Amino acid sequence: MSDYEFEQPGLGESTKKTSDPYQDDEKTVLEQLKERLTRKIERPEIEVEVPERKGVTVRFSPNITHHQMRAWRKKAGDSTKAGMDPLQFACEVIGQTCMAILVDGVPVTEDGNNVTFASDSILEWVGASRPIPDGIRSFYGVDPHIEAVAVTIMEKSGYGDDVEEVDPTTGS
Repeated sequence: MSDYEFEQPGLGESTKKTSDPYQDDEKTVLEQLKERLTRKIERPEIEVEVPERKGVTVRFSPNITHHQMRAWRKKAGDSTKAGMDPLQFACEVIGQTCMAILVDGVPVTEDGNNVTFASDSILEWVGASRPIPDGIRSFYGVDPHIEAVAVTIMEKSGYGDDVEEVDPTTGS
């Protein structure tokens, strides 16, 4: 956004900006800020292939809160003497963000609900009694893939994003 004109308008005055997609010349700066702050911020769901299972993908919601991350770390033993188990943590991320399992791009449903790692059918088919970590480990079959999927989900959620400083004198 390099077309900003740096003026100091009052709160009731319109701003002049030519490259901002949110710009509305009829609204004040205050109204524009209110509009932007009242929109719900949500990242789109992502689909990740299961490497060892041809045609199978899993849909995840990368909308992860700090509270969720703390809870998952705690479940993975973060505050124990032995320290956090990275595979358990990865299974928590995968299991808690899973929205659906798909075959050839079609969501698998059972009784009108999306099938996930917690579905009785999945647990039965992979021979697990618990979705996290047993069901997920059996479903993926290869532990390094589990950690790779968890990293992908976390990256898409914004953890690790670069945030750039803006120089107000240049508009960049």
